[in-house]
Amino acid sequence: MSLASVDTTRLPQATHPDPVLLTVKEAARCLRIGRTTCFALIRAGELESLMVGGLRRVPADAPAAYLARRRAERQAA
Repeated sequence: MSLASVDTTRLPQATHPDPVLLTVKEAARCLRIGRTTCFALIRAGELESLMVGGLRRVPADAPAAYLARRRAERQAA
């Protein structure tokens, strides 16, 4: 049996759960900002992050929380 004759439409597709942690690059992409700007937000304490071993990671809900705070600040002004 060759690979060409295998019907792949019936094979179960691998499902990947949503990530719990994002890299800084992925978080920056979510926010549509640069990686350097994302690191600046982290340094300023505006975007939540944590260290996992020697790696900086951003919780998956942190970009949305950052935007919600910014919107609330804008509406309060």
